[in-house]
Amino acid sequence: MRILFALAALPALSGCVVGTIASTAVDVVTLPVKAASAGVDAVTTSQAEADQKRGRDLRKAEEAAGRLAREREKACARARSSGEPCAVQPPPR
Repeated sequence: MRILFALAALPALSGCVVGTIASTAVDVVTLPVKAASAGVDAVTTSQAEADQKRGRDLRKAEEAAGRLAREREKACARARSSGEPCAVQPPPR
């Protein structure tokens, strides 16, 4: 009786085993593709990321130019208040 029950249950269980093996095989096959695409994403820069970086660089350059202009203006104001001509010249372009 037990053997008959085991034989009857075998086809039902084999579908589960085949399904599990098939899904594992799909996971094993797609794993290298996922790993490679993650590596490419980490190495390459998208256009949006490049635009953000360029904007950041421009803002930093503008801030530095503004600081330099303020420093020159303060130096000229100090020189004028002491009666001297402004000796600080803007950098050539």
